[in-house]
Amino acid sequence: MHHHNGRLRTLGLLAFMFALVLLIGALVSWTSGEPVFLFIFAGIGVLSVAYSYWNSDKIAIRAMKAYPVSREQAPALYQMVEELAARAQQPVPRIFISPQPTPNAFATGRNPQKGVVCFTEGILNLLTPRELRAVTGHELMHIYNRDILISSVAAAVAGFLTTIAQFFILFGGGRGRGGGGGNPLALVGALLAMILMPLAAGLIQSAISRTREYDADADGAELAQDPLALASALDKLQNGISRIPLQEDPKHDAHAHMMIANPFGPRARQMFSTHPPMEDRIQRLKQMAGQR
Repeated sequence: MHHHNGRLRTLGLLAFMFALVLLIGALVSWTSGEPVFLFIFAGIGVLSVAYSYWNSDKIAIRAMKAYPVSREQAPALYQMVEELAARAQQPVPRIFISPQPTPNAFATGRNPQKGVVCFTEGILNLLTPRELRAVTGHELMHIYNRDILISSVAAAVAGFLTTIAQFFILFGGGRGRGGGGGNPLALVGALLAMILMPLAAGLIQSAISRTREYDADADGAELAQDPLALASALDKLQNGISRIPLQEDPKHDAHAHMMIANPFGPRARQMFSTHPPMEDRIQRLKQMAGQR
């Protein structure tokens, strides 16, 4: 679609995350004298992201207890998804429904051919057909923009940095270069860097996710040709989730960033929030429709 600036920003943030990986790897090698561990954890990190990315649809669907629906069971939903996919000239994703009462929706799948759109029963009961169509446009653009791959890589890099930092703090900080005590000031500096860099990686990961949400809003509203309907849907979702937030649970934390709205409500942590402020998203959509 048209949001090239957002994609350039995403690429820049990913590049910065990989620069942090190189820097923390150099620090581990220099302070511990055991670079082999860096390659071991790098291999683990790559395998982890590959598994999560390849099975992203199964993991998220299982966590939300979602079930597939047929065309006979949900003809209007199928017609809406097929119409938007045809407009985008892209494959039609599979459709799932989660019994969760909290209103939300998410998209997953490792590529457009394996795409999945999941709606909670809460969102189906809350939104009008016009609003639901706009939400569907947003979710389809997550699939077609390959945001699942981008978010998987960002999560893997952040997790890798955290793992390496924890390993160094537990096992590498006291050895020093070459097995001796090392320079105490250098070791302190390296230790501080390894504490702060995973924090920075987490902030960058959240920034990448927020950028992708803004782009999916704009691209989805353009696909549905109805930014005001998406703005209205986001406003309803914010209020609906405040009343019925998703129960915080590790199995939900892993895929919360996929959802169109923060599923845990306004009390969720803001610093590491994977979603932009809802007010900003609504305002951007209104400006897109020519309103001020």
